[in-house]
Amino acid sequence: MQIFGSPLDVDPILLTLEVASISTVILLLIGTPIAWWLAHMRSRVRIFFEALVSLPLVLPPTVLGFYLIIALNPNGEITQFLRHFGFEGQLTFNKTGLIIGSVIYSLPFTVQPIMAAFEALPGQVVDAARTLRASFFDRFFTVIVPLARQGFIVGAVLTFAHTVGEFGVVLMVGGNIEGQTRTVSIAIFDHVESYEYAAAHSLSLLMLLFSMLVLMLVYALNRSLQIRQD
Repeated sequence: MQIFGSPLDVDPILLTLEVASISTVILLLIGTPIAWWLAHMRSRVRIFFEALVSLPLVLPPTVLGFYLIIALNPNGEITQFLRHFGFEGQLTFNKTGLIIGSVIYSLPFTVQPIMAAFEALPGQVVDAARTLRASFFDRFFTVIVPLARQGFIVGAVLTFAHTVGEFGVVLMVGGNIEGQTRTVSIAIFDHVESYEYAAAHSLSLLMLLFSMLVLMLVYALNRSLQIRQD
């Protein structure tokens, strides 16, 4: 397949989209309760947990990837624990490793927008739902989630886009196995290393356009929210 007159790798694109989609769904499921917990924590230790969740923002990807390799190695405690439940595979240098690394590295991009949306909720609306004796899950899914949907949308978009562009973590945890763990960012690196600039240009230009569209979408959503609030 060609784009802009240059060859285009399809397999890395499909793999990247698959990993990004799965990681985004997982992060929405685990990031939402974390965001709710942090948004309502009043303890002094909240700053520690906020820093812990945000650590991937400043931690070099290779450092995170190194510790993930140590933690997820075939003889490690995590893998051995999973084998008690019938798990026979490995957690690194495969698609599973890509997803695990992506989930951990993109966690703050999910938690922070959702947490901000939770903190901005009008307290009187939530209190009114509570006085009507609605259960927590009723209040959460019928009142809180609709009011905080902006945070969920922004968080999902940023998480997906960030996962698409990951390089260091996925390279160390997933390796560079063609057809199995070779994502778009790794494919671009390989093309440059091999002096295949036309192929690198195709993927890079595609990533550039994708990133620009994501940022425009996020800014449009934020502006829409501001207009509604005004």
